[in-house]
Amino acid sequence: MKAILSAAMVLGLCGAAGARDEKANPVGTWQCEYEIGGMKRTSTLTIKKDGNKFVGTMSWPDQKDEKLKDVKLKDGTLTFAAVRKFMDMEIPLDFKLTIEKDKFKGKAAAEIGGEKQEFDIEGKREKKDK
Repeated sequence: MKAILSAAMVLGLCGAAGARDEKANPVGTWQCEYEIGGMKRTSTLTIKKDGNKFVGTMSWPDQKDEKLKDVKLKDGTLTFAAVRKFMDMEIPLDFKLTIEKDKFKGKAAAEIGGEKQEFDIEGKREKKDK
């Protein structure tokens, strides 16, 4: 009985360790949703691997393929910056997203008129056609 219990504990601990070691993979195309001023908004985030670093773009309905800056992945958290061009303004945005399989949740921060504003953002990875 002790042997069975010991084996079950070892398998359970190894399974938990394996799940923790599973690295988040940001590569792909993500459909993003967020809300600003009570209005739902959307964007598309595309992340690719270029050698040993990540690169990507972000697109909004009225702005396409804005290159991301400082794309980094650490402990399942993806961080990067982008510039949103809107009504003759350039708004720098900083993103911090926690990736879990094919979804992410996180925050984006912008400084508008000298005032820092944060909003929640969520995304789902597009499924690849098989």
